[in-house]
Amino acid sequence: MSSTNINNMLLLLLFLLTLSAITTPSTSSTDSFIFGGCSQLKFTPGSSYENGVNSILTSLVNSATFTNYNNFTNQGTAASDTVYGLFQCRGDLSNDQCSRCVARAVSQLGTLCFGSCGGALQLDGCFVKYDNITFLGVEDKTVVVKKCGPSIGLTTDALTRRDAVVAYLQASDGTYKTFRSSGSGNMQGVAQCTGDLSPSECQDCLSDAIQRLKTDCGASTWGEMYLAKCYARYSEGGSYSRGSNADNNHNDDEIEKTLAILIGLIAGVALIVVFLSFLSKVCEKHKGGK
Repeated sequence: MSSTNINNMLLLLLFLLTLSAITTPSTSSTDSFIFGGCSQLKFTPGSSYENGVNSILTSLVNSATFTNYNNFTNQGTAASDTVYGLFQCRGDLSNDQCSRCVARAVSQLGTLCFGSCGGALQLDGCFVKYDNITFLGVEDKTVVVKKCGPSIGLTTDALTRRDAVVAYLQASDGTYKTFRSSGSGNMQGVAQCTGDLSPSECQDCLSDAIQRLKTDCGASTWGEMYLAKCYARYSEGGSYSRGSNADNNHNDDEIEKTLAILIGLIAGVALIVVFLSFLSKVCEKHKGGK
């Protein structure tokens, strides 16, 4: 094989490794899509309402850098131009994680609900909503998403632990709640309301979500129930701990290690290419001198 062919093959390998590094996904569980919806009513492009929507969404993203919940109202020139907006991050996220999640949700919402007067999007780590009809401080127990795991059936002991976990979550004061059962086995639950609800409204919302969860998911090994203003979910084996800071840090470490390995491989291939190129030139000069 000629030195030119060797160089071409090594350059191709270098390109593939670089492409792999670029396309390696690095999204965390906080970006996982849960649900999204848009109002049928559309606004006129370039209108005062569109400016209000853009202003609200920008405020949500900016505010998420220092708090995990906030709401805004943008008063238009007319009552019909008023825009209401809200975001809620999962309670265990850092400010940096919250701001990234909200920015991603707003970006997806802009695509999903382009031109719509209202829209809502829930990612695993955050919730964003805007509308021209006020929803702030209004309890809404509409079922948005219901998911249940395999109906292989929990044991009587596991069901008892599940019920104890969700009962603890139901007593939430409105803040982010997690609970893991003790003793044999492992059952974990998570619940949260949007920050515009009062503690009593949150408990009422969660009570409905948990009752539906127990009824609809029965003895499933995991289940999650998202209402318009709250959610509750449980899992045997504690899989919902995937969103903890420890797990996120672990994922970040793994990504950094993978990138370090790829960069090392790319650098190594580059050195080999340079060395073989130099070696081929020396050989050609040596042959020419004979």
